[in-house]
Amino acid sequence: MTEVNADLSANVWKIVVSEGDVVAADDTLMILESMKMEIPVEAPVAGTVVSLAVAEGDTIDEGALLATIE
Repeated sequence: MTEVNADLSANVWKIVVSEGDVVAADDTLMILESMKMEIPVEAPVAGTVVSLAVAEGDTIDEGALLATIE
């Protein structure tokens, strides 16, 4: 299991994967918005998205769990 955490405090602007989706390393999982900049969150490993810990519109802090990939 690999946890994907936020690198900065931001808003979850758009989630582009769903639980159960198979992703390759470097695929975009979601897009965060901070200070009017869009920051893509990419999968660090290939695998299956087991869980999404956030929803679109959520405000998150640095280090927050975003998703888990198996």
